[in-house]
Amino acid sequence: MDRREIILAGGCFWGTEAYLKRLPGILETEAGYANSQVAHPIYEEVCTGATNAAEAVRVVYDPSIIPLPLLLEAYLRTIDPTTLNRQGNDRGTQYRTDIYWTDPRDAPAVTAALTRVERRLGRPTRVEAGPLRNFFPAEGCHQDYLDANPSGYCHVDLADAERFVREHQADFTIAAQGYRKPDEATLQEALDPQAFAVTQQSVTDRAFTHPYDQLFDEGIYVDVVTGEPLFSSKDKFDAGCGWPAFARPIAESSVTEAPDASIPGMPRTEVRSAKGQSHLGHVFEDGPASSGGQRYCINGSALRFIPKDHLEEEGYGYLLPLL
Repeated sequence: MDRREIILAGGCFWGTEAYLKRLPGILETEAGYANSQVAHPIYEEVCTGATNAAEAVRVVYDPSIIPLPLLLEAYLRTIDPTTLNRQGNDRGTQYRTDIYWTDPRDAPAVTAALTRVERRLGRPTRVEAGPLRNFFPAEGCHQDYLDANPSGYCHVDLADAERFVREHQADFTIAAQGYRKPDEATLQEALDPQAFAVTQQSVTDRAFTHPYDQLFDEGIYVDVVTGEPLFSSKDKFDAGCGWPAFARPIAESSVTEAPDASIPGMPRTEVRSAKGQSHLGHVFEDGPASSGGQRYCINGSALRFIPKDHLEEEGYGYLLPLL
């Protein structure tokens, strides 16, 4: 079993901990005080604001069940990401919203999660993100507080955890398949030169050149590198831009998004596959309004199409209900 950890601050730690414990793949939770200026602060000190500590929850999780992008998506549902030092009825610096990592490899996933939220909202979030400096466990009375006090104060809708799991069943199912990125030598041998250049070197296919641009057969599109399912034919549309266009990914945790300033004066949002970190393309806000308004503009060379009637034999039968 793989064990990873992330520290999440979402206002009063009682509700944040209780919500996260209800998600599959969460192995341990611990309420505490993050990034304090005072060693081993007590609750009363934290409440004064003098320690600058945030009420937070240390979350230990199994990424093969709940990958970090999916965990962050759940966490972001429990907060108002646009407010500073305030969640629910609570006010003060200790109630700010924070994401702190202990492994620098988690930084891109955190950036991607916040980028996606900002793109949806059309404005910056007030969520602090960065490496964890310190974490001090809270007093025993604060651990699993709502288990011991079911009618205690909670600013989070705990019933939403069950709804989140139902709504993201595809994410959990895909995560359980264990898609992995091969080493570079294997990739160079397995991929054609254009697919390697697009996915590994962020090259762009020439417009109107890839056959997937005008392919509308039933099926799914997977990462040519890892085989991870990315897009479905039911979400594909003809954008007239010269590249395959999709309204949404099959599972939001299967792609990551990050700001792309590679072209001066043209800020964009880059899209990569979550497991393989393959460069896929970009996402824009000029898609069909009836489908959410997004246009995932994707390089065909980064994808492999699997027809609906081949899904079972290629190991993707679990996705047939999506089609």
